Amino acid sequence: MELYLDTANLDEIKEIASWGVLSGVTTNPTLVAREGVDFKRRVKDICQVVSGLVSAEVVSTDTEGMLKEGRDIATWAPNAIVKCPLTPAGLAATSQLSREGVKVNVTLCFSVNQALLAARAGAYIVSPFAGRLDDINEDGMALVEQIVEVFHIQGIETKVLAASIRTPLHVTRAALAGADIATMPYKVFKQLVCHPLTDKGLEQFLSDWKKAMATVAAKG
Repeated sequence: MELYLDTANLDEIKEIASWGVLSGVTTNPTLVAREGVDFKRRVKDICQVVSGLVSAEVVSTDTEGMLKEGRDIATWAPNAIVKCPLTPAGLAATSQLSREGVKVNVTLCFSVNQALLAARAGAYIVSPFAGRLDDINEDGMALVEQIVEVFHIQGIETKVLAASIRTPLHVTRAALAGADIATMPYKVFKQLVCHPLTDKGLEQFLSDWKKAMATVAAKG
């Protein structure tokens, strides 16, 4: 399973990319607005840091507007792909863009039927939002599992991206469900590497090493 960051903060992206484990980035105008920078410029900058796919979302709500934005986004960098919402207009835009060879990540998916529509429209990626379903007392990761299973049964090649990830457990469940990608905030990505026994073990190893070196030094 590929691991993506859901952010527009370059410092966060550079830090995680330096670990050698970052597969790509998802972003949107809201995330970029928090950074107070130009959307196009920031997406281009992210694409230079990350070799994997970088999803940039359209803001238009009509098909023609999405097509215009999507075609533009696709020229920003070789690894920039277009995010369209799972609406009738978004499906129509996805269908046309995919026929033109533009990769599309269909976002805001909340049901298996929506995922099937996105795949039928030619989506390269479909993004079910797990955390937002959890917020309304539904099991978001169960939806990811169902989409993965249905796509397998039907032989659908559209990638499943588990989005709206809130906790490290969400990441584990996405992997167990067979999701192709999981995208998460910087905070959650940092939590993946943390475990108290790792810290305790490292502390003990270093302590033992210092004692051993002190013993060697004392023996001359």
